[in-house]
Amino acid sequence: MAGKRLDWDEYATAWARLHGDFDPRRAAPTVQGWLRFAYQIGHLLGRFRVPPTAVTVVGTLFCVVVPLVVLREPAGPFIAAGFVLLAAVADSVDGAIAVVTGRTSRLGYVYDSVADRVGEAAWLIAFWLLGAPGPVVVAAGALSWLHEYVRARSVSAGMREIGAVTVGERPSRVLVALVGLVVAGAARLIQFDLAAGTITVVAVVWVLLAGFGLVQLLGAVRRALL
Repeated sequence: MAGKRLDWDEYATAWARLHGDFDPRRAAPTVQGWLRFAYQIGHLLGRFRVPPTAVTVVGTLFCVVVPLVVLREPAGPFIAAGFVLLAAVADSVDGAIAVVTGRTSRLGYVYDSVADRVGEAAWLIAFWLLGAPGPVVVAAGALSWLHEYVRARSVSAGMREIGAVTVGERPSRVLVALVGLVVAGAARLIQFDLAAGTITVVAVVWVLLAGFGLVQLLGAVRRALL
């Protein structure tokens, strides 16, 4: 990596500028710990000149694998959950590399956003393959997409800050996908038919979080832009 290493405070300041001035040092301990982990891995990969876009591509490939392995016997859902976790790590690390190496760009931001949407679509396809109803799966994807679209359009309209950290943010969706696949896998081991009902409940939880998060965001946007 060229130049001196950013310490945590310098990294957090730079990261906040790219995320609506949301300071990770004031985040919940679990969130801050996750971001510190990404910072350490990002610095290590930056030293080896790994480009952030390469990590984004790898993370997207991890996501694409999820629906391909989810039905494998007997541990398909558990393997799929592992790939969701790897994709989540890659999603955090690519941005960390960009920050610590000074390679942040608007194009990289677009690539990362597209990769996130493709990845979530792949996870929801895995839900459907396990037995979640199609309309519920589509609703989960549509509400999550709308959440991100509203935030992007609000920033274009002049909203300077993140607006609100809602219950429907991407980390919540990652957690729902990860835990949901693990629980569905466990249910499948107990009784094969239980997996479909379990993953349906998980998909409904995704819909509820996404819907409530969208309402939270719309309220924040209204206050910011009035």
